[in-house]
Amino acid sequence: MWSNRLSLKLATALSVVGAAGMLASVSCAPVDAAPKGARIVSENVRSIHRVDLMVKSAAMKGAVPVTVLSPGGTAPRPTVYMLDGAGAGDEVSDWITKGGAETFFAGRDVNVVLPAGGAGSFYTNWENKDKKLGKPQWETFLVDELPGVIDSKFYGSGNNAVMGLSMGGQSAFALATRHPKLYRGVASMSGCPPVSGQANEAYVRATVAQSGANADNMWGPAGSKEWLAHDPSRNVDALRGKALYISSGSGAVGPLDITTKRDPKDGPEDAQIAAGSALEVGANRCSLEFAALLRAKGVPFTSGFRLIGTHSWEYWKQDLPEAWAAISPAL
Repeated sequence: MWSNRLSLKLATALSVVGAAGMLASVSCAPVDAAPKGARIVSENVRSIHRVDLMVKSAAMKGAVPVTVLSPGGTAPRPTVYMLDGAGAGDEVSDWITKGGAETFFAGRDVNVVLPAGGAGSFYTNWENKDKKLGKPQWETFLVDELPGVIDSKFYGSGNNAVMGLSMGGQSAFALATRHPKLYRGVASMSGCPPVSGQANEAYVRATVAQSGANADNMWGPAGSKEWLAHDPSRNVDALRGKALYISSGSGAVGPLDITTKRDPKDGPEDAQIAAGSALEVGANRCSLEFAALLRAKGVPFTSGFRLIGTHSWEYWKQDLPEAWAAISPAL
């Protein structure tokens, strides 16, 4: 999700908290090796089912904060990777601090992996070094490095899903089409999976620009092979046989927008609502475009399109149970 402050700028451009202390740790297997260039360098046990890790990554050339929610025990269980939006938190995933993931997944037999620090990155491998973001290699980290660490330490079965909101929704579908053997389920909430075409590319470029970065450093100039290679709409056959979920609101203001408490430092309340509305209109257009393509190609999916709703956590928290219900049977 874009932060409220970022949302105001972009709309213009686009017209169980666990007990503290050393509790009984999440059930983990000992991990001595560093699967494919990654290893855990620190652990902070936050509750009996949550641990905050620092995972040193050869690809990312540093340590990446990753929260893991795990049911405990040693029986193999599937894993779902959850990606933030463009305003991602630096230290803890927004799905934890804003999205209620810790409460929702309590008692569910699944590992939930929530990386932090991906703001504006589209969770992809950047082609060139950027003045603001450097040269992140998120795709390599998420696909080649992190799963081995998670499966080894948290008894992962190898059955995976990936879901994300806003920017992370596009990333989820891009990762799944580029690495179809890794994921059995994919979910996007208020995302824009296609990146080709003037409107879709502008949406991506504006998102990256709000982080202070340049999308040319991500996938190159407009229409380049890397833009095409990261467009799920050009490889929908890779999604066949997977459990898919796509949702977005219309951008129309609803009761949740009126009753949600907003931080005054992010601007006047009506301006924040207007920004969220504009962002969701764009996400809705793009999501509907992608859904129509899936239907035309005969690729089944579950839709969660709403007649009301803006680009807001209040709606994504409502979408999460529907998304999980759609993709969990595949795991």
